[in-house]
Amino acid sequence: MTLPIRVLGGTSVEVSALGYGAMELRGADYRGPAISDEDAGRLLNELLDSGVSLIDTSIDYGHSEELIGRYLGSRRDEFFLASKCGCQLYLPPGVPPTSVAHDYGAANIRAGVEQSLIRLRTDRLDLVQVHVSPSPSVMEAAGTIEELASLRAEGKVRFIGMSGTLPNLPDHIEMGVFDVFQIPYSALQPECDELISRAAKGGAGVLIRGGAARGTASADKNWTVQPLTSSGPAAQDRWQAAGLDEVLEKGMSRHEFILRFTLSHPGLSSTIVGSSNAAHVRSNVAIASRGPLPDDVYAEARRRLGLA
Repeated sequence: MTLPIRVLGGTSVEVSALGYGAMELRGADYRGPAISDEDAGRLLNELLDSGVSLIDTSIDYGHSEELIGRYLGSRRDEFFLASKCGCQLYLPPGVPPTSVAHDYGAANIRAGVEQSLIRLRTDRLDLVQVHVSPSPSVMEAAGTIEELASLRAEGKVRFIGMSGTLPNLPDHIEMGVFDVFQIPYSALQPECDELISRAAKGGAGVLIRGGAARGTASADKNWTVQPLTSSGPAAQDRWQAAGLDEVLEKGMSRHEFILRFTLSHPGLSSTIVGSSNAAHVRSNVAIASRGPLPDDVYAEARRRLGLA
């Protein structure tokens, strides 16, 4: 069982096609799943042992950065480490991720990066992404990009990215300053399909978040949750309207189909999937190791979703 490896756009860095989203390690204090520090440490090390080489976190994710630093600090050279900026430096307990105002000013950008370096026990962040998709005009007024460029010149940051959403994502791509984009996407949230292609054609790496649609189609969740930041039809309604049960190969679960559909997008570098459940993580690694969908299945699914 070997995870596919892809190049992260024009960075020349190779990453596993399945990355890990560490938001689910934020802790119960921040309305996350209850998981002990020791179990989090075991999960993180198992990820690296299984071939996952990209980990995505944020200041906004409660205890996530500290756990990564504590349990993976000694293995720092084994993985590509991505965090985010523009966040509130000290998030109060009980506050869910991204629910507080963000500050894209130069001073907060620098303070956030330097705080992340300490928490993550590292001397550099491979990728820093501007969080919560501010408009270009907001970043221009705040001096966001200039400060990130200074941090890159100092060696504290290797690459600059945008964790983008509609409506600002097209403008972010047009700016031509980001090495990597993190974009929401799956068969149940396909609105950014063309923008993924556009970003990749422009030479950027593309990290997809929500590539497993929060596992909503799995047997245990059974459509009880929705993809994050989705503004389209409900997940189950979209699935049924496209008749996607009809394209499943024998023995393929709906969850496997969704994750492998995401992995089939030619513009993708890696899809970030998070869980605090070690069994779910192992299942996702096994699914991703099977690679993209067969060409005919992928083409038919795209046709049914109106993406052909």
